[in-house]
Amino acid sequence: MPDYEGLIRYLLTPMLSHPEALRLHREVLAGGVWIRVALAESDRGRVLGRGGRTLQAIRTVTQAAAEWAGQTCYLDIYGLNNATAERGERTPARPRRGGSR
Repeated sequence: MPDYEGLIRYLLTPMLSHPEALRLHREVLAGGVWIRVALAESDRGRVLGRGGRTLQAIRTVTQAAAEWAGQTCYLDIYGLNNATAERGERTPARPRRGGSR
């Protein structure tokens, strides 16, 4: 089984102002792993990136490692859905590519 926690720590730590606040919780499922990440509130924006792109890139890397091992890997950030719902935020719409319509 790949070291998902080590991989996620490796990817996240350079982005964090408070790396000591980083906490990972791993839950092994049949055929895969569910990893939940807790971090300082001030680091949340850095990890998410614009429109969630940074977080999606980290998920893609962990899913590629899991696929290589014949597993699945899910990555969540604690409180992400609740925090954005309380503030009424939405994920920004992705800009359209191509000519104007």
